[in-house]
Amino acid sequence: MNLKKSLLRSFWNIGLGCLALFSVTVIFPYVTYPNDTVPIAQQTSAPRQLVEQGRELYQAGRYQDAIALWQQAAKAFEAETAILPQVSVLNYLSLAYQDLGQAQLSRAAVKSSLELLKSQGKLNRQGLSLLGQALNAEGNLQIKTGQTQAALDTWIQAESAYKQAANQTGILGSRINQAQALRILGNHRQARSILQEILQEIQTQPDRKLKAAGLRSLGIALQLIGDLRQSYEVLKQSLAVSQSTGNNNDRAATFLNIGNVAREYGEPKVALDYYQQAAQLSRNPLLQTQALVNQFSLRVEENKTEAAIALLPQIESKIASLSVGRQSIYVRVNFAESLMKLAVREPKTLPAGFLQEIATSLGTAVQLSRQLQDSTAEAYALDRLSQLYAQQEQTKEAQTLAQQAFHIAKQTNSNELIARTAWQVGHLLKQQGQREEAIAAYQEAFKALQALRSDLIGIDSDIQLNFTKNVEPIHRQFVDLLLQENATQDDLKTARQVIEALQLAELDNFFQDACLDAHPVQIDQIDPTAAVIYPIILADRLEVILSIPNRPLQHYATKLPKAEMEKTLKQLYSSLNPEFSDKERLRYSQEVFNWLIQPAKADLETHKIKTLIFIPDGFLRNIPMAALYDGKQYLIEQYAVVLSSGLQLLEPQTLNKEQLNALTAGLTEARQGFSALPSVAYEVKQIALEVNVSKLLLNKQFTRTALKNQIEAKPFRVVHLATHGQFSSNPEETFLLTWDGRINVKELDELLQIRGRSEKDPIELLVLSACQTANGDLRATLGLAGVALRSGARSTLATLWSVRDESTAQLMIEFYRQLTKTPSSKANALREAQLTLLRNPSFNHPFFWSPFVLVGNWL
Repeated sequence: MNLKKSLLRSFWNIGLGCLALFSVTVIFPYVTYPNDTVPIAQQTSAPRQLVEQGRELYQAGRYQDAIALWQQAAKAFEAETAILPQVSVLNYLSLAYQDLGQAQLSRAAVKSSLELLKSQGKLNRQGLSLLGQALNAEGNLQIKTGQTQAALDTWIQAESAYKQAANQTGILGSRINQAQALRILGNHRQARSILQEILQEIQTQPDRKLKAAGLRSLGIALQLIGDLRQSYEVLKQSLAVSQSTGNNNDRAATFLNIGNVAREYGEPKVALDYYQQAAQLSRNPLLQTQALVNQFSLRVEENKTEAAIALLPQIESKIASLSVGRQSIYVRVNFAESLMKLAVREPKTLPAGFLQEIATSLGTAVQLSRQLQDSTAEAYALDRLSQLYAQQEQTKEAQTLAQQAFHIAKQTNSNELIARTAWQVGHLLKQQGQREEAIAAYQEAFKALQALRSDLIGIDSDIQLNFTKNVEPIHRQFVDLLLQENATQDDLKTARQVIEALQLAELDNFFQDACLDAHPVQIDQIDPTAAVIYPIILADRLEVILSIPNRPLQHYATKLPKAEMEKTLKQLYSSLNPEFSDKERLRYSQEVFNWLIQPAKADLETHKIKTLIFIPDGFLRNIPMAALYDGKQYLIEQYAVVLSSGLQLLEPQTLNKEQLNALTAGLTEARQGFSALPSVAYEVKQIALEVNVSKLLLNKQFTRTALKNQIEAKPFRVVHLATHGQFSSNPEETFLLTWDGRINVKELDELLQIRGRSEKDPIELLVLSACQTANGDLRATLGLAGVALRSGARSTLATLWSVRDESTAQLMIEFYRQLTKTPSSKANALREAQLTLLRNPSFNHPFFWSPFVLVGNWL
């Protein structure tokens, strides 16, 4: 089917329209909505009725009709010189305009509201509440245009106004807004601290309606900072409290929010149940439709085609009756996107006219966006329409639409939209073999993602960039374009920058915040005998970028489908079990050596390289590079080996051995289902002979509180924790065992960064001597990288899997013995310790010595 013929010709003749300057970084700020009115005394009967009727229409999602009534009410109040009632209605109008995506009208209403309040001189409590309401609305507008600091300042003013009015609802809402602004500005701990304080305050509220609304707002805020577990619990509390308030729309909205959290948490059945309850309970057409569309997209994701198709008539009917507004446009586009996924998966079983329906839905979304002069929604809809044409191999039409979307996105200054639309332009140009033009488009997408870093988690969920679906593919496809046979030095430098940015983005995604500071570092300025190896897994090949000090960058490739590559890597990982055949293990180990090292071997020898720093990608993170085999020797017999998440995260200071002191803690007894570690006592005793162990916490002494107190009391250069632990792709499942519980990676951050990067005595080395990666978790080493970086330590020594505690003790003792020698780096100390086990007949299998990895600074 030719989709171009299926759309009205007039669609192509509509101009781009008036451009409203929006950012898509919507963070669900709190505002006093028309269903939470500020009481105004002495309203005349007719305007008051208009206000009430408008509120009912607003709650039903009929924004345009509500606006028409409120405009009449505002004029009536103005004629009567009823200032405070007029201000109240102007605030409502501002919020309704925002819901429709009409920023200029919203801004004008807020401005008029604030000017009227200013003209009143000293305000009473009602006036102060209205001032807080207007300021919250103004902050919402500022955050949407990227003025995050200005929004924070405005919301602080709103809180002040609400405090003077003794308006607890407004105070809590303004503080929730401040927490979200702080998160975007990178002040994650302060944001989390505010949210925890708010949670405690809300719990004591006697007003059940306030408590339910506050908990719901807080639950959404917690979801945005990535705390899904607590978000789920808080939203459930809101739901329980709201049962007695009788407001079904509020309950339905909470059902929808809980469903979204459950879905993000990987519980699709739970999510579906909440979506269904939201659709049944709500009387708001927009919320009903959102719940149904979410059910549909969930069914599509789960490959339940019949159940998805059964929802179509109901969704189509609901969408057709929606009022025009930004959210209703997003609902149309998101529905169309799910339909497109279904069309790709089930092309033969879908009803006739299915593609026509998608095209019509998207075409209507574009027209409605132009009608509203909502450029953000227009670019979003055009981008999806371009994807539909590309899906049907109508490349020329797809390219035209993609260019239109990108042009509009650039003018809106929305980095999220720029990234998305530039990616679509680049992808289509790449398909047509226009490499240079495609690179330019991908460069635009990459720059936008870099600018977005701290906002990626909090982007409006309707148009959110997903890491695995959007962010990661942009990086990989860009690198694929750059690393062609005729790649220039500029191409290689850009590719290196992009792959390091991908590593950083993956860690941001792991933590659900952009907490890591990146600083460009030149390897030649750190260590002239160290080379950096960047292996990059692409769809059809393994690319490797090699950086040798004072030499041009090199790259080489192994042509191999990704599936075959990963199969070999998994076989190598499995073969490191002592029960596996040595012959097979060495064969796999040599094959991977040939991919990563063999093409560079002569250059490494020529330039007298002694240390190899790997910045591994994908499943390569699970492979102990020290165990790679060239047919005669293991890699560790030739080089010291280090892992890094990127040189831009490195702090290249040399270890001061004269001031080397250590805090050691460990468990020898079985705890919480984990086995005993009897050799830990010997391990920490012997370590004390090599370095100055200033404090030892063993068994019952090793508690979270005791560890915190010791770190606060004295600066330790080394923190050595001999205890069970687990690294996982889920930060909640990345933890260290203590006598009285577990410390997860985010709590470890709070504990250890007491001596943070800004301190003059940071932790030089964090040693985790009995941890392992989670079983069956292919991305578990993200947890290891996360611990290494969030701890604030310059280097981390840890294990990829749990090893016998006897061999671990021997390796650790030798490591510290070598570490105190001069000259000796951390990397060389670990290499010598591993070689000691390799030469020991009892522990010469790689299983015992290869899982020990040094992450970060190797000096």
